[in-house]
Amino acid sequence: MTAMISERAKNIVPSATIGLSARVEELAAQGVDVIKLNIGEPDFPPPENVCAAAAAAVEARFSKYTAVPGIVELRRAICDKLERDNRVRYAPSEICVSTGAKQALQNALLALCNPGDEVILPTPGWVSYSEMIKLAGAVPVFVPCRPETGFALEPEAVRGALTPRTRAVLICTPQNPTGAVYGEDALRNLAALACERDFYIIADEIYEKLIYDGARHFSVASVSEEVRRRTVTINGFSKAFAMPGWRLGYSAAVGDTAKAIADIQGHMTSAPNSIAQKAALAGLTGPQDALETMRAEYRRRRDFAFEALCTMPGVELVKPRGAFYLFPKVTAFYGARCGKHRVDSSRDLADYLLEEAKIAVVFGEAFFAPGYLRLSYAASMSQLREALRRMADALARLRR
Repeated sequence: MTAMISERAKNIVPSATIGLSARVEELAAQGVDVIKLNIGEPDFPPPENVCAAAAAAVEARFSKYTAVPGIVELRRAICDKLERDNRVRYAPSEICVSTGAKQALQNALLALCNPGDEVILPTPGWVSYSEMIKLAGAVPVFVPCRPETGFALEPEAVRGALTPRTRAVLICTPQNPTGAVYGEDALRNLAALACERDFYIIADEIYEKLIYDGARHFSVASVSEEVRRRTVTINGFSKAFAMPGWRLGYSAAVGDTAKAIADIQGHMTSAPNSIAQKAALAGLTGPQDALETMRAEYRRRRDFAFEALCTMPGVELVKPRGAFYLFPKVTAFYGARCGKHRVDSSRDLADYLLEEAKIAVVFGEAFFAPGYLRLSYAASMSQLREALRRMADALARLRR
């Protein structure tokens, strides 16, 4: 029987980061010592109170389905967090806890977009955004952010991309892969534009706790009630609480949008993981010291890795103020060779570094930014030191 694959599936580009991870795992299974700087995954364990709450939930046999949008205690805690940290008020009925922030994003896109609608996406951008937009039947419209501004959001560039089909703008701050933290003025201008031109803002704030050098996270939904009604805020527990495998995220939205998100989830995955919900509740309501400890260590690693990259001839980069990625420009190596390797793209360079230096980094083409590499510093300091030593040696061997 001939496989009848849907046009939707045919239109999707596989995740470059997931594909690279599979390749790295294959090499590791062969005994190859690969240092992984390709995954946006904290290397810390979750806070102790989070793990204790999960264990207590297991002991209490808290294993039944919960309400589709999550247990009300967790939704109340999320509301408290949003009011305390982000200065925006929601009711528990406006929160939907999902199987990861990724599902929360897809729920929002499915709730808001009709076939043929356009969703504006600032780039560089996370690899899954464009494909999630396509899965919702919409069309991604790319708006490049400039390295000379630190990859800042430029509302006037968004204005230039607007059409009668624009349904939403999807932003991420702090940003993956650049580490840019969007400024309050730019977000207020974007909010004013959304009200003027009648579109939604989907704000992915998953990295909000990972900010450095006095930068400040600003939630666009806090601008006004009108903006809150036009915004779907996305967040989760994978980055701040080091809980990636627990698969728990959430969305905050208003009125019919919130209801549509919960209705969609009810027919897709139903309720999120019950044990993880209890753990997340403990994370939000318990001590926050572990979050600050992790943030301080990420900052230390960032500073080390940034300085090390700056000493490598041909590497250019902007110092990031958030998340846990560095995004160096590497076009200076185009046309260079080493043995069987010739570098004509950042993908070529990433392949070379994997094969010859045994370090895994993600090529910029995956983020709609040819000429760049993404390196995660969510790895131990000893791994970073060794990886950057290997990288420096490998780059030095390239010759024109």
